[in-house]
Amino acid sequence: MNTENFQSNPNRRNFLKITAAGLGTASLGLAGCSTGPSKRAKIPVGLELYSLRNECKIDFPGTIAAVAKMGYRGVEFAGYWGCSAREIRQMLDDHGLITCGTHTQYTDLQPDKIDATLEFNRVIGNKFVICPYMTGKTRQEWLAKAAEFNSLAAKLQPLGMSIGYHAHAHDFHQFEGQTAWDIFFGNTRPEVIMQLDTSNCRDGGADPVEVLSRYPGRARSIHIKPNGGGPDSVIGEDKINWPAVFNICEHQGRTQWYVVEHESSQAPLQTVQRTLAVLRDMGKA
Repeated sequence: MNTENFQSNPNRRNFLKITAAGLGTASLGLAGCSTGPSKRAKIPVGLELYSLRNECKIDFPGTIAAVAKMGYRGVEFAGYWGCSAREIRQMLDDHGLITCGTHTQYTDLQPDKIDATLEFNRVIGNKFVICPYMTGKTRQEWLAKAAEFNSLAAKLQPLGMSIGYHAHAHDFHQFEGQTAWDIFFGNTRPEVIMQLDTSNCRDGGADPVEVLSRYPGRARSIHIKPNGGGPDSVIGEDKINWPAVFNICEHQGRTQWYVVEHESSQAPLQTVQRTLAVLRDMGKA
């Protein structure tokens, strides 16, 4: 997800029927990518709604309904499109969806806004408050942010919530021989969620498998996003080592949510549905 704030007040109008037959449910085979049977329960699959930001702008309730119909278990928000927390909770309850995270801007985590932010998340039933983007120009700036997130983790823990940070390519740039990602997560409490984005990680020059291996148990939520294929490519049509990613998440990572995201798809509804079909074929959904 990029850094813009995508909240808006959409005009309610009849918009293309998101669940029309054009969303075909044909699934793709993916030989060699199953990690085999596991004794643990499947990790639920959610959708980052930034993937459908244009659809949300036109018809937010209709988009929520379409995502539920596809079979996603949860949604992660990147804006609320002018709706109140209670309106959103009602939409989710009506369609049997869970909030699996919110991408909450850094400014909304500051002392003057944090209480209102947490109340909003409480109402919509969210446990994972994820900051989608931060910057720092020095090692000391990233250390200061780590200390800030340690304090936030302590504040959220009694509420049954967790704070986290989402990866972008710049997080893997180095300061004094160490990446911003390592400075931050090397100095935060284990409770701070490491929401790795597999594609952004590769764009930053890092290997998501190696990053996950170095931080066992931290990726309780992970964005599973293809990298190395075309804009409409899905998992298995790209260059990420998905069997290794899934193996770490399922056996070492304490991962509680797989979150699907597509930023640049030319046919986002079809792409996110096709992704879920592939994950079903792999035994992941």
